[in-house]
Amino acid sequence: MPVKILILGAGPGGYVAAVRAAKMGADVTLIEADQVGGTCLNRGCIPSKVMKTTAELLNHFKRSKEFGINVAGDAQLDMKALMVRKETVVQTQAAGILNLLKKNNINYLQGQAKIIAPQKIEVQMADGNIQEIVWDKLIVATGSEPYEIPSIPFDGQKVLSSSHVLELSEIPKSLVIVGGGVIGCEFAFIFFSFGTKVSVVEGLDRVLPLPSVDEECSKVIAREMKKKKIKIILNRTVESVESHNEHLRVSIGKSPFSDTQNNETISSQIIEAEKVLICVGRKPNTENIGLKRAGVAIDSKGWIIANDKMETNVDDIFAIGDVLGPEKIMLAHVASSEGIVAAENAMGGNKHMDYDAVPGAIFTMPEVANVGLTETQAKESYSAVRSDSVLFRHIGKAHVIGAIAGQVKIVSEQDSGKILGVHIVGPHATDLIAEGTLAVQKECTVKDLANTIHAHPTLSEAMMETAMKAAGIEVHG
Repeated sequence: MPVKILILGAGPGGYVAAVRAAKMGADVTLIEADQVGGTCLNRGCIPSKVMKTTAELLNHFKRSKEFGINVAGDAQLDMKALMVRKETVVQTQAAGILNLLKKNNINYLQGQAKIIAPQKIEVQMADGNIQEIVWDKLIVATGSEPYEIPSIPFDGQKVLSSSHVLELSEIPKSLVIVGGGVIGCEFAFIFFSFGTKVSVVEGLDRVLPLPSVDEECSKVIAREMKKKKIKIILNRTVESVESHNEHLRVSIGKSPFSDTQNNETISSQIIEAEKVLICVGRKPNTENIGLKRAGVAIDSKGWIIANDKMETNVDDIFAIGDVLGPEKIMLAHVASSEGIVAAENAMGGNKHMDYDAVPGAIFTMPEVANVGLTETQAKESYSAVRSDSVLFRHIGKAHVIGAIAGQVKIVSEQDSGKILGVHIVGPHATDLIAEGTLAVQKECTVKDLANTIHAHPTLSEAMMETAMKAAGIEVHG
């Protein structure tokens, strides 16, 4: 008889695991409590990029004269029409996933699942009926949701999560974004482009304060924010949010997360805004699914603990995706890769997840992308490291498309020339990083990249020029 694999969660980790397991001959049941596609499709990656695309089009309209185009009047955003388009894109993608599940004979159920006994689960269906399902192998892919600051609870109207903000029918005149990480910075650029007055409050000393993001990339993004008059408030946190007439009064004070303030006295600052967007992290969807009954180990914050084979401490139970928390990497494409690893191992394989060459993609304006080690991280692990960069303003295609801000940076080992990390901030950075990811994964040298012919005129020439500079054979440097 085929192996019965049960998967909880139909996001980019769960449904990919389901398809892989089915193709290997498993009898697969996939259960989703909400909508197929998970956070990524319904409340994250896809809808936010629909909004970003519209924001970029608005910016292009504003610059139309630079490109020899006269537009009568100002381009106006129709927020309701944008929401309709967003929903159309989401539903089209969801239909594609459902067809994929059907094509692979995967039993898809929509309902709330809970482990009730070893290798048995109970599913409360949307119609109220209860189903019990047994499994041979279980893959938990229940994901995460926005973290709520206890003192500033979401109300969905004025105090928003990253999910709420994707459902707005009107453009806020002013917006305070709490958190200058990936989500906060992406929405800062989007809403600025929509005409909103935006302020970003970040508890650390830079925007995009992620270990994987090179400090020079953060500096470029901060500079572009300031050019657009997006207000950045660093080393500060929001203490309270109170209603005041038609607005919110946001009180900002000293950050407990920053080391740069020492013991200086900082007086509270008040900003008034129409809405507040909270982007300070996420929490796991691990409650009420019976993990304790099954004996699955979780950490103090509720994240599931798993090894690089995606195995938990319980035999035949695997976990993938956001539910593993920041100890792994909380990205949709990582969840998909983990899903493949879990599926193959559930079918008797011995596959390991490799986290050394994972690309990061940040859809700010300009974009930021990274893979491998930053310069700081490389210097901690290697005795001799060099860092080389080329500005996009030196690349012809960047001038053609009117997007010259940013750079490509390659971090390499001094003696061998091995590429240790690639960090891009600039136009189409999230597309260009694929070449850097392959270079890091295959342990290419800067000469390998420099001797690879790149088409002209393209933005990818920035990668070649940077590699040539690192190899000491630059032409335009």
